[in-house]
Amino acid sequence: MTLFGFHGSQVFFSMFFTGEFQMTNHNKNITPLDPKSVASVVRYGKLRNPLNHEAKGYSLVYSQLYPFEGLQNYTSGIIHHARLTGLKPDKLYYYRCGDPSIGALSDVYSFKTMPVSSPKNYPKRIAIMGDLGLTYNTSTTISHVISNKPQLALLVGDVTYANLYLTNGTGCDCYSCSFPNSPVHETYQPRWDYWGRFMQPLVSKVPLMVVEGNHEIEKQVGNQTFVAYSSRFAFPAKESGSSSAFYYSFNAGGIHFVMLGAYIAYHKSSDQYRWLERDLANVDRFVTPWLVAVWHPPWYSSYNAHYREAECMMAAMEELLYSYAVDIVFNGHVHAYERSNRVYNYTLDPCGPVHIVVGDGGNREKMAVGHADEPGNCPDPATTPDQHIGGFCALNFTTGPAAGQFCWDRQPDYSAFRESSFGHGILEVKNQTWALWTWHRNQDSRSTVGDQIYIVRQPDKCPVRYKQTERWFASI
Repeated sequence: MTLFGFHGSQVFFSMFFTGEFQMTNHNKNITPLDPKSVASVVRYGKLRNPLNHEAKGYSLVYSQLYPFEGLQNYTSGIIHHARLTGLKPDKLYYYRCGDPSIGALSDVYSFKTMPVSSPKNYPKRIAIMGDLGLTYNTSTTISHVISNKPQLALLVGDVTYANLYLTNGTGCDCYSCSFPNSPVHETYQPRWDYWGRFMQPLVSKVPLMVVEGNHEIEKQVGNQTFVAYSSRFAFPAKESGSSSAFYYSFNAGGIHFVMLGAYIAYHKSSDQYRWLERDLANVDRFVTPWLVAVWHPPWYSSYNAHYREAECMMAAMEELLYSYAVDIVFNGHVHAYERSNRVYNYTLDPCGPVHIVVGDGGNREKMAVGHADEPGNCPDPATTPDQHIGGFCALNFTTGPAAGQFCWDRQPDYSAFRESSFGHGILEVKNQTWALWTWHRNQDSRSTVGDQIYIVRQPDKCPVRYKQTERWFASI
């Protein structure tokens, strides 16, 4: 049983499973479990007993199908989603889920809601992690995250790496290297089930907000994509005015988070871009002073892995995010840790956001080690566009120390700290101008940090597009 997500109005989404998945050969039919055979009920309340509130949700079953001889098709167990409403801010709630009519209920778990949105209230600790998978390093990362007792967790894409496995469960570090003759990019969907069970000690207590990565695409019959991802997670899309689960926003105390999709259209005429314009215009910085953006592939990374891969997204969206004075950007994708100085358009800018790459959660593709500024490591520009993102926007720099070149010949000015180690980060917003960012290495003990810095907002020096309000001033 797991708990996922919330919106600023203190609506939580609970997700849990009943039944077992099924797998069979491609030419044999599977009879899916009937989602209506088990009710989707969550009982919850401020006391462990009695749990005096009840939410009834919906359930579904999904399949991952491949029409090729020798491949295994997958059908999930029953996935239940329920929406918990009427929750008070910053309160501890107990809950259990299942179907009480047949006596099938989980143990009692608990979670704490977010503080009320205001410049004086913030979650005590927010865990940021990316590119997790299910490896020995993942286990260490999650153990360290739990020990830091976060009130909220963000996963910046690449969840299970089920697409590094054939349908018979054979895995690899590089799919195209190991299986070059595969007629289709297979996945081993039970990895999603294993991952969910593994994550239960964390996500049964801590809300988890997720954004999609490239490993969640998982193309199958009928050119369907992201089926497992969109079936297993709940997103506050409707609550944030979004028509898609691939981009949405939410508040956590005095922080407004914007979660963006890098693997669907993001150009200036796209639905996502128009939604982002509306969402940013509606952010009240007198209520939520901090503005944080999250998506999977980084715009600012000096590693040669995925170097300048998301340049088209950057060209489309960076100016808009900068004009609304986004404070921090979190990404994954590159399997290492890197923190930037404040930057905009590859130039140091005190009003630009701090970009932080935390793609070091534990994936099985190994660490990114080489830097594009090291001799012989600068990629051929023709190889940089991502096949899923499309487009070619990364050209030689025209100004600055790297003018006329595709890569810097030293660590770029925007790169403040970089290290190839597995780990996770903790964000602690102290007030409306100060936040403490700490990155924890897996190799270190839980009390030792690998990187730590105070991030300071300067709204008096940096122009911010404010949505005017009377509410906060009236309460002073």
